Amino acid sequence: MVCGKLEIEILNSIWSLTEDNEDRDISIQDIVDYLAESGVKRAYTTIKTVMDRLTVKSVLVRYKVGKKFYYKATMNKTEMATDAVKTLSEQFFNGNYAAMIKFINENTQNVLV
Repeated sequence: MVCGKLEIEILNSIWSLTEDNEDRDISIQDIVDYLAESGVKRAYTTIKTVMDRLTVKSVLVRYKVGKKFYYKATMNKTEMATDAVKTLSEQFFNGNYAAMIKFINENTQNVLV
């Protein structure tokens, strides 16, 4: 699955916040605050909308504790990256990883400096 920039920023925030405790409950406000500390200022409603979209995509699960909703990632960073590489390979290279790697080597020389 390929995600947008803000979706990835939210997922990276969740993975960072749960690095020491994977059972930690993550709220929308936790993400808003974490992104703000990183210099990314987004409205609460924007983060909520994107997190709800990630829930629909089954990348996050949402659950309620008391009156508050919390979120957890359904995949860790390695699983998500592996899935993204697989999707990219299938979409652009008919699943041929060798062709994808050749393309990367030939077309990203200036990027990888």
